[in-house]
Amino acid sequence: MSEGFRSGFVALAGRTNVGKSTLMNRLIGQKIAITCNKPQTTRTRIRTILTEERGQVIFVDTPGIHKAKTKLGEYMVGVAERTMTESDLILYLIEPSEYIGPGDRHILDLMNAVKQAPDNNGKTPVVLVINKIDTVKKEELAKVIAMYSAEFDFDAVVPVSALNGENEKELMDVIFKLLPEGPMYYDEDELTDQPERQIVAELIRESALKALSDEIPHGIAVGIETMKERPGKGRYNGKTGDPEGGSGFFDIEATIVCERDSHKGIIIGKQGSMLKKIGTGARLQIEALLGYRVNLQLFVKVKKDWRDSDFLLKNYGFADPSDE
Repeated sequence: MSEGFRSGFVALAGRTNVGKSTLMNRLIGQKIAITCNKPQTTRTRIRTILTEERGQVIFVDTPGIHKAKTKLGEYMVGVAERTMTESDLILYLIEPSEYIGPGDRHILDLMNAVKQAPDNNGKTPVVLVINKIDTVKKEELAKVIAMYSAEFDFDAVVPVSALNGENEKELMDVIFKLLPEGPMYYDEDELTDQPERQIVAELIRESALKALSDEIPHGIAVGIETMKERPGKGRYNGKTGDPEGGSGFFDIEATIVCERDSHKGIIIGKQGSMLKKIGTGARLQIEALLGYRVNLQLFVKVKKDWRDSDFLLKNYGFADPSDE
């Protein structure tokens, strides 16, 4: 490591659906976190790693902070709030709105609490990241900056567009400027600490989120039953389909869990049409991730009120935030 090597954990915080996952994927240059225009897409804490000559940034994408109505919701908000207190830097994402709503005021209060904590002494830098600037005029953006700056003493303000990459370099410069000098926490070729099975499950859920109507996605989870490489096969070039030492096949069986019998019928669709649509969308994403052809088999089960069951939440990978 060179002298002056900077490193640390950078939390992406904000309300639901403000573009945290899209921005993180953009900054690391690869899709790890799923994205969708429906709220509460991210449910768990997702770490991705960016390593370059200046240092190593561990981005921590968190669930959107919202008013929890289920135990799953409480878990999600708990993960987000706890991550903010444990980070070396907070990127607070907002949209360029004309007013500060109750959700953002709650987040501002949380960040003030982090700054004022006895073991912090105001050391945790906070950067206001205004996303979706391609949707507003410059004079409107200036009003947003002034409005939020009057509420909180930000260490920097960076307007960006996570969708098209505008001001991406400027944001990275600010991040490296504010991070402390430190060690390399992960090997330089690592991109995430998420197991492949977990990423695959999330890609299936993303496909379902995009295909299903609004009332269903909040009540689904995905579990990977089996995920095996066929013996004697090799990876293949996902862009061209040309084998590299074999035909390259992975067999994956996964279960989509929903809360109601009526939802099961909608997820399966007429003659299995919806389930096929979900599977096709997910398979293409999984093949791009793994570099293997994928045989994906999907099943649907009903687990009533699973989002309020401590046992089922842990079964589907939602541990208590204090246990992480």
